[in-house]
Amino acid sequence: MRLLVVEDERDLNRQLVTALEGAGYVVDRAFDGEEGLFLGETEPYDAIVLDIGLPKKDGISVLESLRAAGKITPVLILTARDRWSDKVRGFDAGADDYVAKPFHMEEVLARIRALLRRATGHATVELVAGPVRLDTRAGRVVVDGNAIKLTSHEYRLLSYLMHHAGRIVSRSELVEHLYDQDFDRDSNTIEVFVGRLRKKLGVEVIQTMRGLGYLIEATEPNREGPRAGKREP
Repeated sequence: MRLLVVEDERDLNRQLVTALEGAGYVVDRAFDGEEGLFLGETEPYDAIVLDIGLPKKDGISVLESLRAAGKITPVLILTARDRWSDKVRGFDAGADDYVAKPFHMEEVLARIRALLRRATGHATVELVAGPVRLDTRAGRVVVDGNAIKLTSHEYRLLSYLMHHAGRIVSRSELVEHLYDQDFDRDSNTIEVFVGRLRKKLGVEVIQTMRGLGYLIEATEPNREGPRAGKREP
């Protein structure tokens, strides 16, 4: 999953990025509203952490511009604890949730997990695909009751596919959502990581849809998705 942090206080920006990367996310950063708006409009983020008090363009204006442009990316706003009016303005502008400063980093991580689950139609912290279980809170993957050790890249790939179970995910979409803006978009590493992931899981849950991308079947009762394309063995 790929996130954007827009926070002008550099130390807090760094802390947020470090915590989110430590939780397995790919994170881009911006330090003012203009840069944040540009990235939010041009890059495909899964969620955005947006401070309200930003230089050049305030967070509410950034959020309003993103929604006016048709962007439905989940947004978590950062507000001052004693400014309830900021929370109201944020929700009215299209925010999905908020955290009041000062905050515990675990709360930010929990709220991001919740935003990502809701955006992809999942109700619990554990994602299930056949014998594979992924605990988004602990960053743990279990197959038939046995814990599987994955690299950060392999975990992000599996997590994205499982969040979007029931839908074919193209290679280009995976590249856009699993790597930051400086990554070489012409790389063939997705195929390499899929191969490694299949070998480690030891079960056939990731299907290759010829000419389209990859699919993990939706096995949770609250998920339904497209069933199209010719499968490769």
